[in-house]
Amino acid sequence: MKTIGMIGGMSWESSAQYYRLMNEEVKQQLGGLHSAKCILYSVDFQEIEHYQAEGEWEKAGQVLGEAAQSLESAGADFIIICTNTMHKVIDIIAAKITIPILHIADATANQIEKASLQKVALLGTKYTMEQDFYRARVEGFGIEVLVPFADERTEVNRIIYEELCLGRIEQTSKDYYLQVIENLVQSGAQGIILGCTEIGLLIKQEDLSVPVFDTTILHAQATVNMAIHKGGVICQEKYEKWGL
Repeated sequence: MKTIGMIGGMSWESSAQYYRLMNEEVKQQLGGLHSAKCILYSVDFQEIEHYQAEGEWEKAGQVLGEAAQSLESAGADFIIICTNTMHKVIDIIAAKITIPILHIADATANQIEKASLQKVALLGTKYTMEQDFYRARVEGFGIEVLVPFADERTEVNRIIYEELCLGRIEQTSKDYYLQVIENLVQSGAQGIILGCTEIGLLIKQEDLSVPVFDTTILHAQATVNMAIHKGGVICQEKYEKWGL
């Protein structure tokens, strides 16, 4: 089994979900007392959120790049970034290490492709919904990506940072998300990407009539597949050179 290097803490609420999901997946696939071989580097999210708000992405990337270096030095065979938004700086992180990074958008798009969907909606932070670093990655699989209206994006983002990242689950916020999702479905979305690793704390598949693609779950599953050599998603060019 390969050793997984986790860059977490963004927020720790979702990082805890990653740890649980990966170990459950290893247990399901291998049975017995097997558990995931992993190393977690949990950053201070206050620092990262400040860089996000100020548009200082280079500085945020340097912090996460140093975390990735620490994970590689500690023996990680590959890296996962336990958040959607900070994949914006994946190139900065990748430049600091010699091991691969398993991209969350690729793990998600791979499953959408398997479901034969052509148009999906994306919920996430304002950065993920409004910038192209994530949407373009999914669209590269031939999938059309819809996002909420501007005022809806603002409220979706507020709920993430002011509630979900703090472990607050509010029924009014869930109702708001469900209305936003219904609007997107009416606009033609065949499925919904929960493109923030905290949204799965609020919205579940049983809440919706269309397929839900929870990026936390899909990323964790793809991570385990890669770790135990069971056809993990190839999310970065030429992983073969790392023997993965």
